[in-house]
Amino acid sequence: MSSSVDDALLGRLALHYKLATEDQLQAARRHQETTGNDLGAALLALGVLTPQRLAQLEAARAEVQKRQGAPSLAPGTPVATAPAPVPTAVPSPASPVAAPPPSVAIPAAPPAPLPALEPAGANPPPPRPAPTPAPAPTPVPAPAPVPAPPPKTPGGETAAPASEPRAKARLDRILEFGLNQGASDIHFHSGAPIRYRRHGQMVETEGQSADPKMAAAAIAEILSPTEREVLESTGQVDLAYDAPGLGRFRTNVYRQARGTDAVFRAISAKPPTLESLGLPASLAKLADYHQGLVLVTGPAGCGKSATLAALVHQINGSRRDHIITIEDPIEVLHPSLSCIVNQRQVGNHTQSFSRALRAALREDPDVIAIGELRDLETISLAITAAETGHLVLATLHTSSAIRTINRILGVFPPNQQEQIRTMLSESLRAVISQRLVARADGTGRVPALEILIATKAVGNLIRENKTFQLKSVLQTGSTHGMFLLDASLAELVKSGVITKEEGLRHAEDPAKFMLPPPPIVPGEGPR
Repeated sequence: MSSSVDDALLGRLALHYKLATEDQLQAARRHQETTGNDLGAALLALGVLTPQRLAQLEAARAEVQKRQGAPSLAPGTPVATAPAPVPTAVPSPASPVAAPPPSVAIPAAPPAPLPALEPAGANPPPPRPAPTPAPAPTPVPAPAPVPAPPPKTPGGETAAPASEPRAKARLDRILEFGLNQGASDIHFHSGAPIRYRRHGQMVETEGQSADPKMAAAAIAEILSPTEREVLESTGQVDLAYDAPGLGRFRTNVYRQARGTDAVFRAISAKPPTLESLGLPASLAKLADYHQGLVLVTGPAGCGKSATLAALVHQINGSRRDHIITIEDPIEVLHPSLSCIVNQRQVGNHTQSFSRALRAALREDPDVIAIGELRDLETISLAITAAETGHLVLATLHTSSAIRTINRILGVFPPNQQEQIRTMLSESLRAVISQRLVARADGTGRVPALEILIATKAVGNLIRENKTFQLKSVLQTGSTHGMFLLDASLAELVKSGVITKEEGLRHAEDPAKFMLPPPPIVPGEGPR
């Protein structure tokens, strides 16, 4: 692992060549705290640098050290504005972003967390509370008033001294509390007590409501200058927040009538596996496809992103391919294993899903994972990519496999319907529709699935615009690994994993849920 001095020089060179911004360097340093990698590896994992540009930067660093006659620079030493040429020159990116002058120093050591969330002089925080089985109100520490965000330079960057370590955000203790309670989502609302979602149920904590000014200042601590500007101009911003020592959180910050709110969803530190998510091992066969479209669908909060990440991880460990993910924001970080994995974030690395997907077709990918199919252009490009020899994995907000196909077809204008039905019938490989259902013992949730495999019969029904007959195919396609959501729920009820009441709550057809098949009358055959 490189020394912190070498990391500081690499960071200053990245700023000098406009290959990274100050915000991206800070994000990389937070990533270092959780992974232990050097700065170059962190920038590579976050998609800021490509392997080629990282190699060029390292060559430039070695040349600077050689010219100065020392193995490394002292922390804070400015880099010369014109380093000597190196064998492989570092090109400027196609769309350079503004960066501080090359004399700005990067902290040489990982930032040290501040010890307390409470005001100065308060007693140290109590030890972590043990998880409680019942969702009863539990006291939670409230953040104390914090100073306003530091001023910005004319270039828009924070004007704090480069040697000053990043203070531990006041919200980190709230996130830590939520994780200790087994929460999947932590809600920090202005003018309301803190809440968290545990096993799908909202739980309120005891404590005072957050003052709107204090809440806005606490939230501003975790935002970069660019994210603050987006929040100010649009009223909301999506980001992935790396909390040192806690993990990664998918975060949405938004303004509402009482002030500024933030909702955090915990993300697994390591890519999940199909087994760890409780998904059937048969889904691993979907990672064997080399072209086509695989869709993971379901309502919000049903674990679609985790299932998509598990499929990407399965491919990453079993094949030798190039994987490109397009997300908003980047959630699970995928290190390159057998495959090369490049992760791009909408907003930071590209302007939109459709723009990134169009560019991906020229970046020699084998697998493209799309965080969400949001609009007509993205759906059209995804189908085109699947038809042109790529495996496309994507998520969609629909509640069943049949509605998924109707939703995709329905976004296209009438004059394109016949063409799109033909394209989809040939490119579709599978649809996984899932729900998360509460376990009978109250220890968590378990996935209930509906799986549609694109057999020839399924393709014919899509092509002939007879999707209403797909339910019969799902009922009789068990030999191909297909089944309806209600069949999955019924199996969970029979095995005692969930209660019948919970199964009925999620069933597509509650009136026929778990009813025995009709009797066969001799001489009449099955009804």
